[in-house]
Amino acid sequence: MWWINGSALSGFILMGFSERPQLELVLFGVTLLLYLMTLVGNTTIILLFLSDAKLCTPMYFFLSHLSFLDLCFTSSIIPQLLVNLGGADKSISYGGCVVQLYVSLALGSTECVILAVMSYDRYVAICRPLHYASVMHPRLCHTLASMAWLSGMATTLVQSTLTLQLPLCGHRLVDHFFCEVPVLIKLACVDTSFNEAELFVASILFLLVPVSFILGSYSLIARAVLGIMSAAGRRKALGTCSSHLLVVVIFYGTIIFMYLQPASSRSKDQGKFVSLFYTVVTPVLNPLIYTLRNQEVKVALKRALGTVWGRLSDPQEIHRHSQSSNCFSIRWWVR
Repeated sequence: MWWINGSALSGFILMGFSERPQLELVLFGVTLLLYLMTLVGNTTIILLFLSDAKLCTPMYFFLSHLSFLDLCFTSSIIPQLLVNLGGADKSISYGGCVVQLYVSLALGSTECVILAVMSYDRYVAICRPLHYASVMHPRLCHTLASMAWLSGMATTLVQSTLTLQLPLCGHRLVDHFFCEVPVLIKLACVDTSFNEAELFVASILFLLVPVSFILGSYSLIARAVLGIMSAAGRRKALGTCSSHLLVVVIFYGTIIFMYLQPASSRSKDQGKFVSLFYTVVTPVLNPLIYTLRNQEVKVALKRALGTVWGRLSDPQEIHRHSQSSNCFSIRWWVR
């Protein structure tokens, strides 16, 4: 059975970047900084959505899901990566590897679907603005978000379980910095054609299909934007969508490179450096590019900071603020 594996008792050795000790020190500092920025940025977006009624819209509803995904995804990988980069011990227990595999794959797959859903939201907002409220109603938003989460969990149950069933014949050295399906398949000492075919099909469903949907949505958005006579309207629409598209290019591009490119066609370290983009870089970019040019978020952040200052200076403000409207009090999602 799969849990009585050659490496079940001894765990694995995550080689990571151990062949480049000087690079490890640099990566440790950069990764730690980006991880802290990820925690602060994404937590801020979630708290703003939950506390500010003016951000209780479909766009920020999905953005809060994206931020929560990034928080959990990075926390399932980066702490172990920092331990490996900062010390001589590169080991990870078998149970730790299993948890990391299931959690990271489920969250990553869910994010692939959420980004596609967000592109549909932007399409409706720009191409059908008069019908936006009726189309993107709360029930549909919750249905789409639930489908994204359920599909992510379903694919990880299949892919991770099939991968963990492969006999490893005592192979423990993982030439990567976290437990990921492609690198674990390479450790198997049996024919892995079925697993590779299953991984290819899953990659088509969760990578190429969402990317095609996103590109189709943005082609329609571009056509609609070109028809907007107002230069200010064009700038606003292009600013919103270009930021989303930047995340899409980095996120999907690097994962497609990792999951759909034959392992024999890339160098030994290519996969590791590419994986750093969707595990470390993209999660910190999401809150930055979605809020840097977004006036609504800036205003909401100023209101939140003003509220905090008011609480500190006036104890009665706490009671008044608790009665003010927010995403809970207006019950946006249960209508």
